[in-house]
Amino acid sequence: MNDFEEIYHTYFRAVYLYVKSLAYNEQIAEEITSETFIKAMQSIDTFNGTCDIRVWLCQIAKNSYFSYLRKNNKMILVDE
Repeated sequence: MNDFEEIYHTYFRAVYLYVKSLAYNEQIAEEITSETFIKAMQSIDTFNGTCDIRVWLCQIAKNSYFSYLRKNNKMILVDE
């Protein structure tokens, strides 16, 4: 198993659950999580290790989710 496969197997569930907590939708969470790992694989060379890799992955996931919302004209509700 290569390093990225290990990252995927180690952090997939954590990222999926994080996205699911944002989206409240399993299908969207699966889609965004897959997209997150594709983006992470493409930019793993930019990960400098200054934060936990889980934090880095969840940041990618959050940005991907918000991009998904903008692309699909979904409303983002923010608690005041």
